[in-house]
Parts: sequence; C-alpha cells; structure tokens
Amino acid sequence: MAGMLDAVDQRTKLVGENRLELLMFRLTGMQLFAINVFKVQEVVQLPKLNEMPHRHPSVSGVTHFRGKTIPVIDLSLSIGLKALPADQNCNLIVAEYNNTIQGFMVGEVDRIINMNWNEILPPPDGVGKQNYLTAITKVNDRIVEIIDVEKVLAEISPYNTKVSEDVIDEDLLSLAKGLEVLVVDDSSVALAQCTGTLEYMGITVHTASNGKMGLEMLKNWATLDEDVPSKLLMMITDAEMPEMDGYRLTREIREDPRLKELYIVLHTSLSGSFNKAMVQKVGCDDFLSKFQPDKLATVIQGRIRDVVYRE
Repeated sequence: MAGMLDAVDQRTKLVGENRLELLMFRLTGMQLFAINVFKVQEVVQLPKLNEMPHRHPSVSGVTHFRGKTIPVIDLSLSIGLKALPADQNCNLIVAEYNNTIQGFMVGEVDRIINMNWNEILPPPDGVGKQNYLTAITKVNDRIVEIIDVEKVLAEISPYNTKVSEDVIDEDLLSLAKGLEVLVVDDSSVALAQCTGTLEYMGITVHTASNGKMGLEMLKNWATLDEDVPSKLLMMITDAEMPEMDGYRLTREIREDPRLKELYIVLHTSLSGSFNKAMVQKVGCDDFLSKFQPDKLATVIQGRIRDVVYRE
C-alpha cells in the first residue's frame, strides 16, 4: 500500500503545475518523437514476439509481459513511416491507455525530459488533419513530434460512439435537448467521439483544442455577462493538451469567481490508481475514462438529474 501511495504522489506532483514529462525516442531515422511519461509503465528491450493470425498490419505480434499477453504495435508503421525490424535494436514501450495495456515497438529510446505545457505547441496548420501528431516542441534546437496515440489506437481498433439503448433514460433525454457542453481536447479522434455521443443525446457541443482556447472561450462568455456555470451543463476536458493542460485549466476556472462553480469532468485516457488523486488535487467534479459512450451518457444523465432536482 505504501508503495502505491508513493507512486500516486510521484505521478501527481506535476498535476496542476502545467508541466509534463516526455519520453523521447526515435523510429526509423534521426527524427525525435515523444509520448507523455504519464502513460508509460515500463521500457524494455524488445522481447520475442509471437505472430497473431489476421492481425492489423500495424500490430507486429503479441508478447508476454509480467503475466499478461499484450499486443505489440509497430509505432513507425502505424504513423505512415517505414516498418521497424523486430530485432534486438528495438525497444518496447509498455503503456496503458483507456484501461488497456499495449506495447509500442520503437527504435532507440533517447531520454525523459521535464517541460512546461506552454512549450508544447499544436502542429502547424499546414500539416493537414490526417497527421498523427497532437503537438510539437523543441529540445536543444531540435523539433520533437508528440504522437497522437489515441488516433493510432483508434485506427487499429475503432472506437464506438453509440450509446446502448438500455443506458438511455428517455425522460432525461427530452430534457437534454438544447443543453450546452464544452469539450476541450487536443485529439481530433477524442473530440469526434465525445461530440458524437453528446449530439446523439441532443446536446449542443462547443469545442476547443487545448486548455488555453477553452479558458478564452469561457472568459469571453463571462465578459459578455453570461452566467457560464448556468449556460453550460458541464465542461469535459482532457488532461494532456498543448499550451495549457486540463489540470491547469481547472485551476484557472476555480480561481475565477465568474467561472468557479462550473461543473468539470476530467475525460482522459489515463487510467489506473491515479485518477482519484488527480481529480481531488485539481478540484474536478468527476472523472471519466475515454471512449466509453455508455459511461459518458451516464455521467451526462446524472448531471441532468442533479440540475433538475436542484431546481
């Protein structure tokens, strides 16, 4: 138990400080790529892989890792680059996304760096919407590309946005029409999934691609004398975003008297033992793992009940 608490403290110490740690690595060339250390469980030399019939082309095989069988994804091939040779020169990044554990096969692992989110920028507009980046940054005058792992995983195993019929309360669904929700996320896949579920319920969706943009939208509404906590049923925010993360966004909202009563749901692919600690530290009202439309609908309906009964 003490070890788990220490791990929670270690992983949450940057929460609310608008900081992150990046694990940098290479694929087939010298270009540096990165993912957030928050998602990483371990980095090891690539173990022996077992082939899997009818697998997705980006899945190189499966391997046994600490008592579990996990898929191994060729991260280079999955983002449109040349396939990696599955040999001793490769490394395996074991990471947890959306309550599942998978391995990402990469080339040389460089190092971990600690950065401020305002040093992390969205990809340039010119790269198009089909790119596999959520952000870019610069380290020692070298561009580092941060991979949109959610997009990679969605293409291997597409996410479902449909809500199960037995989850929907038809009486509440009629009350949902015309309600407004702000969704803040830098992943186009996550925005589309969340928006699809909300619009299915008849809710008007506003979107922002990072915390800075989301905060500007909220403050603009407040400047126009709108009662933002009443205007929005809730704000659903990702944790990791360029320029301003979801934790800092929540802190900024709680410190603004015009916004502080806004209901905030942390919506992230982070999972495991750290969620409760993160939610409590930054002052969110609820936590929701990504790409679970039934649970998203349940949270929305619970909030509608609270608002209706309060009134």
